Amino acid sequence: MKNFLNDWRLVVLLCLTLGLAPYFPEPHLWGKLRWVAGGARGMAPIDWFDLFFHGVPWLLLIRLLMVKMRTTP
Repeated sequence: MKNFLNDWRLVVLLCLTLGLAPYFPEPHLWGKLRWVAGGARGMAPIDWFDLFFHGVPWLLLIRLLMVKMRTTP
């Protein structure tokens, strides 16, 4: 499991596919984040799960960047 979470190619692929899908008219994650920034009125539990589901690849990428910065001399 550790190798899976530290594989750059896989995490970037997840960000570009699951993290942004569907792409048109705007990336799904971007629309959900705008909804939350606007007060999240009318968001059902499924919408929160959807936000989490599309956001996990980006959280993994941020985690990888932080680990890389911490271990770089």
